[in-house]
Amino acid sequence: MPQAKNTKLLSHIDCPGGGQVWMDGTTLYIGHMREPTGTTIVDMSDPKTPRQIARLDMPEGWHSHKVRVANDIMVVNHEKLGDQGDPDFGGGLAIYDVKTPANPKLISKWMTSGRGVHRYDFDGRYAYISPTAEGYIGNIVMILDLQDPANPQEVGRWWIPGQWQAGGEDYPWHDWVPPRCHHPMRRGDRLYVSYWHHGFFILDISDMSKPSLISAVNTSPSFPHPTHTCLPMPNLLKGRDVMIVADEDVAKLWDSAPAFTWIYDITNESSPTAISTFQVEGVDPDGAPQPPMTGCHQPSERFSSTVIPFAWFAQGLRLIDIADPFLPKEVGHFTPDVPKGYERPSSNDVTIDDRGLVYLLDRQHGVDVIETSVL
Repeated sequence: MPQAKNTKLLSHIDCPGGGQVWMDGTTLYIGHMREPTGTTIVDMSDPKTPRQIARLDMPEGWHSHKVRVANDIMVVNHEKLGDQGDPDFGGGLAIYDVKTPANPKLISKWMTSGRGVHRYDFDGRYAYISPTAEGYIGNIVMILDLQDPANPQEVGRWWIPGQWQAGGEDYPWHDWVPPRCHHPMRRGDRLYVSYWHHGFFILDISDMSKPSLISAVNTSPSFPHPTHTCLPMPNLLKGRDVMIVADEDVAKLWDSAPAFTWIYDITNESSPTAISTFQVEGVDPDGAPQPPMTGCHQPSERFSSTVIPFAWFAQGLRLIDIADPFLPKEVGHFTPDVPKGYERPSSNDVTIDDRGLVYLLDRQHGVDVIETSVL
């Protein structure tokens, strides 16, 4: 049975596991982890009885595990899995008209070289993406203008000096992990960019054609988890400008205790300062190494208060109140049932809708629809 505090299971969607969930109105979009399932679209008008209305499939060797929707446009990623897959399919972004969610219509596909696009932010016009690109080592930052979704246009790009191999840049990381942009998040004229084992970067995009570096922090030399998401708060908290920085409990540089989330003060954005951390109680009893996917994965990129829903891998949904950013506290949780054939849950993503319902996606199987009294 699920374990719960200030939460209640409303319904469960029986579907393959995935990488991202996104709500638009009363429609749920699910990006799946493994082919052949790419994207599932579910009518949530009655949240107690979810109804699948469309599904898009993917060819062998490719997945489409991320999805974002705004202004009746759905953007999904195409990314290569391992070394298999038809190279002619190609990585990039597929752009759909979803005015009628039950009948998604492909508008265009923006192509990139290499593995394709991993994760991204999308505001209805611009997509802030993390593609592999010709001549570069690892994923970089790129901004696409989708004002005309049939003809996406690159606006600007940024990379860590040393990634542009074709440009003759010296590569300085022979004794470190190759650089990899995970995904950018926009707030105003800034991009907050997670860069895996290279930490995070704050970029000025007041001129989108020329993103420029403001500051950078990397904790991986001391804490071996990759930086997954940088989520700036829209309002000051206790008079401070605050950003959540979630480390993902995978791809550790050495065996370690589970990953956690950081809270940074970015009031002086040229010098981000960690002011607190949060770990689920009992997950790290003594600092000893634990199996991967025990600890933190990521926060919801959509939230409505100072209570931020988190997907915490084997610990399920955690509702963390950061009203006092110096002392984050858990105010609710929901640990789902273990999917059949697995040893524990693997909560991979979470989002909310305008009704205050929470959608928790398991990496292995299924989506839980959850009521809570604390959002």
